[in-house]
Amino acid sequence: MKIAVTATEPSLDARMDPRFGRCPYFLVVETDDGSFEAVENESVSLGGGAGIQSAQVMADKGVQTVLTGNCGPNAYQTLAAAGIAVIVGCGGTVADVVEQFKAGQLNAASEPSVPGKFGLGGAPSAPQEMSMPPQQPPVAGPQMGMGGGGQA
Repeated sequence: MKIAVTATEPSLDARMDPRFGRCPYFLVVETDDGSFEAVENESVSLGGGAGIQSAQVMADKGVQTVLTGNCGPNAYQTLAAAGIAVIVGCGGTVADVVEQFKAGQLNAASEPSVPGKFGLGGAPSAPQEMSMPPQQPPVAGPQMGMGGGGQA
């Protein structure tokens, strides 16, 4: 079976890159014999459409499953349309993830894991929750309007 793993370098010992469309390399691994091809991702610097272009490369290479950290909606839809399974949430080295896959420890995603353009501009490796600073109750004063700021 042919799988592709997003990677930071063209080696099985490389760390996985958490971004699908903007990873520097795809390591296309033949799980039957362990052979692999390092494919440089030419979509890294695109302003838009990197996920779609990367997904097309995966289809052209005959990949059956992609293993990555995150996958946005456009890439996910393109991969799914090509019949390519997507496994997200992967981390560690490429070799570790390939072994986890071969051992049946990873499950395919049923939807994208991040919003579109997530990897643009060096986004973090996992979706981050937006946190709001703690809110202070209003204090009556000259900046307050005629409503009294909720004072009884």
